[in-house]
Amino acid sequence: MTPPVSWKPQSSSGNFFQMNSTVIKIIRADVLPRFAEFLSRTGLPQLQMEAAWVLTNIAASDYTLLVAESGAVPRLVELLGSPNANVRHQAIWCLGNIAADLPSCRDILFDHGVVTPLLSQFREDMKIPVLRTAMWALSNLCFGKLPAEVQVKPILEIVSQLIHSADEKILADACWTVYYLCGGVDDAIQDALDAGVCPQLVNLLMHASSSVLLPVIMALARISAGDDAQVQVLIENGILNCLAQLLGRNYPKNIKKQACLIVSNIATGSKDQIQAVIDASIISPLIVILKTSETDIKKEAAWALSNAASGASSEQIQYLVSRGCLEPLCNVLTYQDPDLVYTCLEGLENILQAGEAGKKGEEESETNPYAQFILESGGLDKLEDLQDVNSERIYGLVMKLLQSYWEEEVSESDDPNIPGSNDSADSVETTSEDAAQPPAPASVADEAE
Repeated sequence: MTPPVSWKPQSSSGNFFQMNSTVIKIIRADVLPRFAEFLSRTGLPQLQMEAAWVLTNIAASDYTLLVAESGAVPRLVELLGSPNANVRHQAIWCLGNIAADLPSCRDILFDHGVVTPLLSQFREDMKIPVLRTAMWALSNLCFGKLPAEVQVKPILEIVSQLIHSADEKILADACWTVYYLCGGVDDAIQDALDAGVCPQLVNLLMHASSSVLLPVIMALARISAGDDAQVQVLIENGILNCLAQLLGRNYPKNIKKQACLIVSNIATGSKDQIQAVIDASIISPLIVILKTSETDIKKEAAWALSNAASGASSEQIQYLVSRGCLEPLCNVLTYQDPDLVYTCLEGLENILQAGEAGKKGEEESETNPYAQFILESGGLDKLEDLQDVNSERIYGLVMKLLQSYWEEEVSESDDPNIPGSNDSADSVETTSEDAAQPPAPASVADEAE
């Protein structure tokens, strides 16, 4: 998560305040209250602006809290109503730097009612530099959990307009604001959808700039953590087709991780939503990521595939298996993440149950094809290794699977009188790229790709 960023503007006298030692001298001279008092000189707008400029620079240093506690905040909020545009702009800038610091600094701003006067700055006649500063300050203010009295809808009404901006800085900060709100305010996901941000956020997934794409996809990831109805809005706006492109191309790691996270959230939903993931041709890119990517991206892809397998229908499982999901899912069993391993086990259980149901009525074979493939690809060894895991729920599910589908193989491997009984998995030579896929159960209809 990208934190708010303080701006350190240059003063009118060059680099005077850039040196931290100069800031310390000003603080030691105990003149901060004096600068705060200058902000109230309504008849001297130039003095007000210069005082605000000094405080803006100090607020960008390590001494932001001192500025917030100097008595400047209520005067800066009051300056948002100044008739002088330059004074208003400098006040916004200073408030933005204060908001970018500690939660205690933001609390002081909220205590002095900064939100409403800041929102009033957003007007159609705003110049782009001022609009950039105001949007940046608003995004800093929304970082973290907002007080209950702060109304989110007016903020989202403004943001819903600015996510259409052609200016990348404005666009990025508007998207960061959606991301912050959807994680720090109850019911904000629904408020964001009601404000109409979803269609444009999905469109922005194809934006060329990574500085825009990152907050966009992180905001959408937050929304995808909502309930099934909220997730459905994302699906209906075409998010899965965009994610398929992101996953299949050479995007930065943090972008692909968020894309996998969104797919994972969608795959925890209904069977119709799992089908939407399948229809968008996302399963194959996920499996490629599981086989070839770095560990942290593999983990997110593993969640997506495990969630899909856990809730899939028999027909959907057939599709997942036909795309080669079994071996990478078995590899997930070695991950040091108990929650992920358990979800993966649930996915494997659902797959095995589908294989068991599919073999019924077959005259030629009583073999569960999915269980057989897991055995031949070394997955059974990984399951047996989990018998030593320090987790009762994982152990319980592992034993259930072993006893239900491989009771004979497990019994033979435990019998010391059977030569080579511990090497059954090694007798089948397969690789991750060349291992044959198990045949589909006869009772399951083929699914069109």
